[in-house]
Amino acid sequence: MPRILIIDDEKSIRNTLREILEYEKYEVDEAKDGEEGLSFISKNEYDVVLCDIKMPKMDGMEVLEKAVEMGKETQFIMVSAHGTIDTAVEATKKGAYDFIQKPPDLNRLLLAVRNAMDKADLVTETKVLKKKISKTFDILGESKAILQVKKTIDKVAPTDARVLVTGPNGSGKELVARWLHAKSNRSAGPLIEVNCAAIPSELIESELFGHEKGSFTSAVKQRIGKFEQANGGTLFMDEIGDMSLSAQAKVLRALQENKITRVGGEKDIKVDVRIIAATNKDLQKEIKENRFREDLYHRLGVILIHVPPLDERKDDIPILVDSFLDDIAKEYGTTMKKIEPKAVEYLQSLNWPGNIRELKNVVERLVIMSEKSITLEDAKMYASK
Repeated sequence: MPRILIIDDEKSIRNTLREILEYEKYEVDEAKDGEEGLSFISKNEYDVVLCDIKMPKMDGMEVLEKAVEMGKETQFIMVSAHGTIDTAVEATKKGAYDFIQKPPDLNRLLLAVRNAMDKADLVTETKVLKKKISKTFDILGESKAILQVKKTIDKVAPTDARVLVTGPNGSGKELVARWLHAKSNRSAGPLIEVNCAAIPSELIESELFGHEKGSFTSAVKQRIGKFEQANGGTLFMDEIGDMSLSAQAKVLRALQENKITRVGGEKDIKVDVRIIAATNKDLQKEIKENRFREDLYHRLGVILIHVPPLDERKDDIPILVDSFLDDIAKEYGTTMKKIEPKAVEYLQSLNWPGNIRELKNVVERLVIMSEKSITLEDAKMYASK
């Protein structure tokens, strides 16, 4: 049940507000002054606080300021009989959600409370989503190779240096890109991803640089490309080794001059973008066979980060398995299934050509097919190659 705190030095006001809110099925606490109200806030969690401004001992503005200092995300609705526009603006600047005058209009009060409740729900949902996202994008493992990758990320992320991430499919190259962006000075900007292997060669230039209306048959309107979308942030170009030589030339120009031209356009457009590229190919070999530009390789590879295949970091498999079991339990809304140590040892003895992606699929299969816990027999039956 949603919980509300009323802080007001007038008992009649507290009684009136309590009756209205309890009738609307809210759980209500009340405090007779600012000091008592702050004590309630420090010990309990409230969705909304209705707080008078003019009170003895501690006024409402001070209560609001101290609650914010505590890190409380409770939504404050300030209440005053002496309210002015300046007072309302000041309260909002200090973190109040809304401001209403005494005596409060019933409909206005209930609308303010409901809206504040919605805001409180959004704040909570955002925190949960951020936790899920940070866990989803975590680079798991304590092997020497993975610790080196994490160390490099920490060193490189705060700079604007271009990074080339190499490694086999399913090894976690996109996680490296996400962490580089998250730990960078551009983290407040966009992270735009483009899979160069998934886009037909004749469309890759339009995808990256955009196009003007009428520049080709299906160009019925102007399109903003990935470079412009990533302005002020990071552009992650996955599978860069699959890009056509024509597109490579334009990417090279964009990196050299920090500007692009839309397909069918004539105007140069300045862009401020950090490039992180990734590939599962041996670009040195691609250069020798004239499928990749050497000058572009050197532009992209200021910093090289190699993500090892899972077969080179099998000591990390127990950590990965535990994490996957936890994730799957939360996704299915069930209790986390246990796995026998011998079953984990068996998984470590296998080869994993599909890397972490393959391991996660196998763990999910084991969760579905096993009974109370995952046994060695389950692992041998359902993780077989």
